[in-house]
Amino acid sequence: MSAAKRPPAPPPALPGFTYIDVLGSGGFADVYLYEQHLPRRRVAVKVMLPDRMASGSAEQFTAEANVMALLSTHPAIVTIYQAGVSDDGRPYLVMEYCSRPNLQVRSRAAAFSIAEALRVGVQVAAAVETAHRAGILHRDIKPANILVTEYNRPALTDFGIATTADGEESAGGMSIPWSPPEAFSEQPGSGVATDVYALGATVYTLLAGRSPFEQPGGRNGGADLIGRIESQPVPRLERADAPASLQLVLERAMAKRPSDRYESAIAFARALQRVQIELAHSVTPIDILDDAPESADDDESDGELTRVRGIVSIEPQTNPAAGSTRRRESPAPAPDTATAADVPAWPVPADTADPTMLRGPVTIPAQADLDTSSTILRPARGQAAPAHTVDPTRDPRPDAAAGSGVDESMTAAAAGTPARGSRRGLWIGLSVAAVVVVVAGVAVGASILAPSVAPPPAEPSASASVAPQDPLGGYVPAVTALAGSVQGGNAVFTWTNPDPKSGDGYLWYTYTLSGNGETRKVTEPTVTMPADAGGPTCIAVTLVRGDGTAGAETRKCTP
Repeated sequence: MSAAKRPPAPPPALPGFTYIDVLGSGGFADVYLYEQHLPRRRVAVKVMLPDRMASGSAEQFTAEANVMALLSTHPAIVTIYQAGVSDDGRPYLVMEYCSRPNLQVRSRAAAFSIAEALRVGVQVAAAVETAHRAGILHRDIKPANILVTEYNRPALTDFGIATTADGEESAGGMSIPWSPPEAFSEQPGSGVATDVYALGATVYTLLAGRSPFEQPGGRNGGADLIGRIESQPVPRLERADAPASLQLVLERAMAKRPSDRYESAIAFARALQRVQIELAHSVTPIDILDDAPESADDDESDGELTRVRGIVSIEPQTNPAAGSTRRRESPAPAPDTATAADVPAWPVPADTADPTMLRGPVTIPAQADLDTSSTILRPARGQAAPAHTVDPTRDPRPDAAAGSGVDESMTAAAAGTPARGSRRGLWIGLSVAAVVVVVAGVAVGASILAPSVAPPPAEPSASASVAPQDPLGGYVPAVTALAGSVQGGNAVFTWTNPDPKSGDGYLWYTYTLSGNGETRKVTEPTVTMPADAGGPTCIAVTLVRGDGTAGAETRKCTP
């Protein structure tokens, strides 16, 4: 099957780049692996075919360059570095090189875990939402167009048939297994709902290991798939670990009528997030560009799982400026919930030059008819009221005016009766007054500081602590010491697994200038096959863990 493919065109000579290998071929372009001289790195170079220059492919190629340049800062979209025209007149794009197998290769080898499929689905949906907000439709979302970076993140690529959201172009060029029913109508069209359908079909493929309407062992030609896509419901996922909610999410994303699907890619991503929450998985963030103006009021009542906020710069201040710190006045307790004690009302200046000065407690009368000049002391929380209490209607000030609530007959009687041991009584009175002032001062200080000082945070218990996660725990290395030799008409390749783990396997395929062979999986670090009589035999090998995560690809040819 691979022998019938068109052989790739000769790679162009590009200043500042050295050709290494061919990566793949498409309908109107070839992709090569080059090494850039400055900065030194490996890059993928997509070069347009010479025989497509006369058609509209040149404009399409230029449009792809502009689209990817607009979107490539997104973490789930392949980065484009530069574009140009080679000396022989062929346009080319220099892009990020993703050495790991694309999601099509991986899903064919083994279905994804529920957790990884949900994570990838959210990340790619965020990339598609970013494109939609820029007015771009991808129109060919499928596992083969989702590469994997060195950091094991998905990266959407191949915007070759992308168009503007309000464009008049047809839906031609889309891949049948992941296309919606309206793509096969007499007047095919595309829109946001088309990309949403393809997103759902892609996540389904990762979970099932095949496209949604593909029947293992059955007829899976183009006409067969189109008939099932148009008439049959979405097949159920044959997985015991897939919750019913996930099946419902995929069925809605791939609804026959566009109006029945999720209204946007971000709505689909949020639905996947809700499944993550249901399964107690980590919720994957939705990365989208915040192009909305900042609002004066930030409504915190929004219950959505994802909010887009502007960037906030936080600079720690160890010594705040004196003019910028003020203590917030704490509300006084209700009069009927605390014990009142008469203390002198100390005057507080109306204003002060030092804005960091602590303000005294607010004066609140304990009774409605109490003189407003009296100050009521509230005991601090957890502290008993002072033992010295007097009639709250009596003004303790020595210069209280007549009619302020003091009984004149009692005052006159006290003035006209000689005191026994007046000097002794004076000292006793002064001592009692001093005690009252000290107790009142402690109570006032506690009432000021207690509401403002937060208690120290409780030490987390061992049962409540969350074990730290290793951010590099998912890293899978590439195989090492890959070597090939010819032995009796057979090509024999061996390699080494640098970090063996239970369940490890190896994906491998042969490659030539005319294309790639079938991807196969082995469990031992060796492969034997008939040697290519016309030249060296070349293979690519990838280490795959038992959970489906894969390392970088390693290539080697026989001498």
